Amino acid sequence: MGQLSLADKMGNKQTTFSEEQLDNYVDTTFLAKAEILRVFKRFCEIQEPPVNLRSVTYEQLKQIVINYTELSKCPELKENPFRKRICRVFSSDDSASLTFDEFLNLYSIFSEKAPREMKVHYAFLIYDFDGDNFVGPTDIEHAVKLLTQNELAMEEIESIWEKVLYEADIDDDKKLSSSEFEHVITKSPDFITTFHFRI
Repeated sequence: MGQLSLADKMGNKQTTFSEEQLDNYVDTTFLAKAEILRVFKRFCEIQEPPVNLRSVTYEQLKQIVINYTELSKCPELKENPFRKRICRVFSSDDSASLTFDEFLNLYSIFSEKAPREMKVHYAFLIYDFDGDNFVGPTDIEHAVKLLTQNELAMEEIESIWEKVLYEADIDDDKKLSSSEFEHVITKSPDFITTFHFRI
C-alpha cells in the first residue's frame, strides 16, 4: 500500500501515513480521517521545536513523546483546570507525557462521536486522583480545589463533598463506586458538552 498524499486535506504534501495506517486509526478511534489529520497537525505543532509535517515518517512519529509543559499549550487543554490530570490518565506511564497514539486517544474520547459510557469511564478515572477505583472525599476535594482555583475555605470544600456523597453514595460507604459516579454524572445536563473537544 503506497503512502497517502494529504495535499488536499492539509494544504501541503505530507506522507507520514499510508492509507492502511490511517484506516487503522479510523477503526480504533471515534475520529474520521480528516479529524485524525488535524490531531496529527496539532501534535506536531505543539512540540518544541515543532515537527515538520512534510518530512516526519510514521516510524519517527511513533518515537515522539510530548511532555506535559508542551501539551498544556494545546488550546483544548490550556484553560482546563484538569489538564494535568487528563494528561496523566491518558499517558500509559502516569507521567502526563503522551505519545502520538495516546494523544490521539485523548482527542478520540473527547470527540462528539465517543459514546457516553466511554466518556463516563474516563471522567471517573480523571476524578479518581488516588487511583483506588473509588471517588472519595479527598478526590472530590482535589476536584473542587482545581475547579475553584483554591478559593474556597476548607469548611466549604467539606460541605461540598459531604453533599455529593449524601446525594450519590447509595451504599453509604463514604465513597463513590464507578456505577454510583455514573449515576450522578449522567444526570448532569452539562456533562457531554463539557467533556468535549472541537477538533
